[in-house]
Amino acid sequence: MIKPRKLLRDDTVAIVSLSSGLAGEDSILWRTKQGIERLESVFGLHVKVMPNALKGIKYVREHPELRASDLNEALQDSDVKAIISCIGGEDAIRILPYVDFQAIYDNPKIFSGYSDSTTVHMMFYKMGIVSFYGQALLTDFAENIAMDSYTIKDIEKCWFNSSAIGERLPTPYTRPTGLEWKVENKNIARTKRDNQSYEVINGADIVSGHLIGGNLETFVSLIDTSIFPELEQFNHAILFLETSEDTPSPLEFSKMFNQLLQIGVLDKVEGIVFGKPFNQIYYEAYKNEILKIIKKSKNPNVPILYNLSFGHNEPKHSMPYGLSAKINCYTQQFEIKESAVIDF
Repeated sequence: MIKPRKLLRDDTVAIVSLSSGLAGEDSILWRTKQGIERLESVFGLHVKVMPNALKGIKYVREHPELRASDLNEALQDSDVKAIISCIGGEDAIRILPYVDFQAIYDNPKIFSGYSDSTTVHMMFYKMGIVSFYGQALLTDFAENIAMDSYTIKDIEKCWFNSSAIGERLPTPYTRPTGLEWKVENKNIARTKRDNQSYEVINGADIVSGHLIGGNLETFVSLIDTSIFPELEQFNHAILFLETSEDTPSPLEFSKMFNQLLQIGVLDKVEGIVFGKPFNQIYYEAYKNEILKIIKKSKNPNVPILYNLSFGHNEPKHSMPYGLSAKINCYTQQFEIKESAVIDF
């Protein structure tokens, strides 16, 4: 995998809306501006708003070709050093015919987002470029009152530092979702809930592999597309998965995870890590479904680590695609063994 170069203070980053256009809605612009201000004040970055990023839900939905144009332009702009998704959504797949894949390869840059951004990450993965299943503008950067220090430290470690990322510790707390994104709530901090440690729910081993995965709902929706990884790309991999704010029922979760069994993915991987379910809904039920399905695979003792702090969780750490990671079942630890970015 080709790694992007690290960020420096005074670099320029672009924000894009590649799925939902929520960031451009009048009622949300205060939050978009708050996220931009954090990129500037916390990280010392300049922000380029791509031409169609803030044109609102209806316009963005109707123009997938312009969403892709924003991505292509940001990739080809030599001043832009990183690209940050405003938010997820549900139809990033519609930009696929318009994306310049050669531009992804020729201009390796940090790309960060989660949820439906899984689709865009698979485009980067197809071209062999490390990207970051991680922070998005409207959620992590625009957190009420102040960004979480855990999130800030993760960004500094992953984007600004070319040393090995190392152990990913659990967050000390999580922030339950429920406080509406209304300007009158701007100065109300979300509550904190103590977090549990990681759980080993299957296996007893120490395994390493390259990271691949994303949001479960989006990931399985891509199975029959040109950007879903070839089966052999799951050899010696650590698969990472998490679920969205749609909180699929245990039955729906089981059906989706079973699709990965049916196509042979679960037979190939060295290990699996799961993010904490959204708002801890179905926390125990998902574990039960995972174990039912993994026992049907040719890999029934694969190490599975549960309750990691990525995806639909705040604060969060990112998961850089393609990097070598390690699961230690004996110590309940997860480690990323290399850097995600390079020096100049």
